[in-house]
Amino acid sequence: MSSSWRALRRRLLTPNVVETSLDKRGFHKKSPAAQERLETVGKTFLTGYAHAVEARTPADAEARIEQLPGWLRGFAYEGAGMGLAMLDGLPFGRSDNARRFFETEKGETYKYLAYVGIGWAMARLPRFRWPKPSALDPVLVPLVLDGYGFHQAYFHTARYIDGKYQNPDFPWPGGPHGYYANNAIDQGIGRASWFVRGTDPVLVADLLDTFPERRRPDLWAGVGLAATYAGGGADPATAEQELRTLATRAGDYRGNLAQGSAFAANARVRAGIVPAHSELATQVLCGTTPQEAARLADELRPEHQAAGDKPAYEVWRQRIADAFVSLGGVNT
Repeated sequence: MSSSWRALRRRLLTPNVVETSLDKRGFHKKSPAAQERLETVGKTFLTGYAHAVEARTPADAEARIEQLPGWLRGFAYEGAGMGLAMLDGLPFGRSDNARRFFETEKGETYKYLAYVGIGWAMARLPRFRWPKPSALDPVLVPLVLDGYGFHQAYFHTARYIDGKYQNPDFPWPGGPHGYYANNAIDQGIGRASWFVRGTDPVLVADLLDTFPERRRPDLWAGVGLAATYAGGGADPATAEQELRTLATRAGDYRGNLAQGSAFAANARVRAGIVPAHSELATQVLCGTTPQEAARLADELRPEHQAAGDKPAYEVWRQRIADAFVSLGGVNT
């Protein structure tokens, strides 16, 4: 495929960057710094997406993404995951773009983020073009649905946030644990809530309080992940107080909040890039260092998809949440 065709493909497939502005989305603007943080994250996601859909090979996309500031690369790889899955879903061209990426060193390093990006692509592809669950890591399949949930809450906020919409018969991945789809989608909706309410902990908590209680554990886990991975754009002193407010408002869901934070810490440590805001959030929400939270997450991860009424991913999450509760939860 010629470079001119790949450049055209990038222009045709890449969403307009204006779609990531808080004004366009109608999201709360806590402060100029918070607005800049969230809009930079969105732009970086689209940058990674664009590199992926234009690149000749995954390695070409990686080379360009690696030139970005370290703390932003994860968002770019998330966007790349979406871009590669979009290419796989097209009726022409290769259908193994995502698989080839996951076979690379960076594909393994940023696997969690890229799986989330695949969920973004699912939200924009017809169902018959969705990836086959059997082609993915069986433990990590719910991360794809997390990405789907984030996309829907981010771009269809009135329906998924205000209207609390859930599809009672979500068709993917199906199987004995198909019921869990909405739990994983809610984890993505929780992450998106951090963006929708502009990283304001009080407004985020107020929003989650409007959801049915049965959905809140997953929503709070998503918030913990977003607050730790993306941060809130505040200076360190203010950020610490905001995180403590978030922990206090989580109440009975502190373990879920800590679990999401630990997942974010794990993703940061895997990449070898732990920005100050992620270190602070892990310390406040988990009561430990990112490295220790990441170690614990790795240690508690199930080896395989076990038989039983819960998917391995949920077993993993519950183990982490219970561990932090038994260790004292969060610093207060």
